[in-house]
This record gives sequence, structure tokens and C-alpha cells, in this order.
Amino acid sequence: MKIGIKGIRRVSAVVVTAGAVLSAGAFTAPAQAATLNTPTITAKGGFVMNNGTGSTLFTKAADTRLSTGSTTKIMTARVVLGQPNLNLDSKVTVQKAYSDYIVSKTASSAHLIVGDKVTVRQLLYGLMLPSGCDAAYALADKFGSGSTRAARVKSFIGKMNSTAKGLGLRNTHFDSFDGIGSGGNYSTPRDLTKIASNAMKYSTFRTVVGTKSTKQKVTTKSGGYRYMSWTNTNNLLGSYAGTIGVKTGSGPEAKYCLVFAATRGSKTVIGTVLASSSVANRTADAKKLMDYGFKK
Repeated sequence: MKIGIKGIRRVSAVVVTAGAVLSAGAFTAPAQAATLNTPTITAKGGFVMNNGTGSTLFTKAADTRLSTGSTTKIMTARVVLGQPNLNLDSKVTVQKAYSDYIVSKTASSAHLIVGDKVTVRQLLYGLMLPSGCDAAYALADKFGSGSTRAARVKSFIGKMNSTAKGLGLRNTHFDSFDGIGSGGNYSTPRDLTKIASNAMKYSTFRTVVGTKSTKQKVTTKSGGYRYMSWTNTNNLLGSYAGTIGVKTGSGPEAKYCLVFAATRGSKTVIGTVLASSSVANRTADAKKLMDYGFKK
């Protein structure tokens, strides 16, 4: 079969066109990948990792020591849950010292009532949902060692620091059980994320931090009962698909902090933002970082 000059030109044109399409296709994929821009956050520090692999997905001043506010309570809960032979149903009598502390510090509260008997499990809800500093005090008093309350609290904070060391964290130190410290309470976005990741290995912790609200029946001083209602300060629950925790924090020095985690499909991302400028901005920061983490 003979092909004229015009036919050759047409065939060549088809080949060239196909080559152009192939070439364009080869460059399209990297161009699309490049559109995943690193997010900008208002927080001073941020960190996100893949909770399954431990691989880093985002950093911003990830190893800078910053005040942690009530995100400190993640470690408070972790120390409690790590106690040998822990009985979550053992009861603790609420002391006047706990309510006096709340008043003196103008601190966030679980509104525990003096004389009530509450279980350790209930104290964990009171600690993590409304961010009760009274619940934190009760747990430190219960699980610290010593003949005086001051000694027990000091012992408990010591356990918080030894747990941090055991996790290999070099930029974390606690001088309080709730984040209301005296200048020696700090961590980093990376370290706090690692603390939270470790705490999430405990099923009780996962259940508590993933709860939006709860109503708990407690025993009163007179032997009757009352119901305590607590709502989670973490507004990512119910507003960001897949959210499974973890904890808010705030304070004059800490500004607005949030340790967050979410699962979509088989992937869980977990991270921290510290020293954001408002509640709205820390939430927006966290959502941006999780969106980014899931895509990366």
C-alpha cells in the first residue's frame, strides 16, 4: 500500500499529537501534587503526625518550649491510667481543699461538691471534659504518695515528669497537675502530641476524650445521689468528621491551645497547636492541619 506525502504528514501529526498528550500527562501529576500547600496557622507552634506510623506531617516551631495550659491534664490522666492495679471504680471523697483551690485560682471546674464520693473514672471525665482543676487535684491527691496532701501532690507531679522522661521527651516539664503552674510548666507541640498519642493507647482515655457530654451519678455525703453533667470543651467533636479527641487548653501565658486527633478510613492524624490567638483560631488551625495531614 502506497502512502502519499500528505498521508505521511497526517500520520506524523497523529504521532506528535499523541506524544504531546503523553508528555502533558507526565507533567500533570506532579503539578497536582504541588497544589497541596503547607497551611499557615495563627498558633506560635504546631505539629502533626500520622499516629499509625509516627511519621511527621507538619511542623511549626515544633520543638519550641511553650506554656501548655490545661493540655497538661493529658499527662495527669496518663499517669493515673498507668498506675499498677488501677481500679477505675474506686471512690474518692471530694475535699474542701479542692473547691478552695478552684476559688483561689479562678480555675476551670468540674463543680465537684465537698463530701460527694466520686469514682476515679468519673474524675477522669470531670478532668478531661469540663477541664476540671478540682478533678485534677483530687486525682493528684489520690495517686500521689505521702502523709500530707502537699507531699502527695508533689509526688504526683514527680510521676508526671518521670513519665515524660520515660517517653524520651526532653522539652517537657510539669510543675502542676493541671497547667496552672509557676513558670516551670512547659512542653512543645511535638512532645505534647507524643504524650497524647501514648495516652490514646488506653481504651478508657479514648472513651473519655471522645465523649461530647456525659451525665454521671455520684454518691452524696448523706448517702443519697446526684447527677453531674459535663460537656467537652473540645468543639471539634461533632464539627470535624472523624474527631476522636483530645484536649483544649488556655491561659494568660498559654493563650489558646488544642491537642487534636481524628480518624478517617485507616488513617489517624494527631497533633497540637500551642499559643493560638483565640478559641476560633485554634479550632481553625487544628482543622487546617488535620485536612493537610489526611491529604499528605
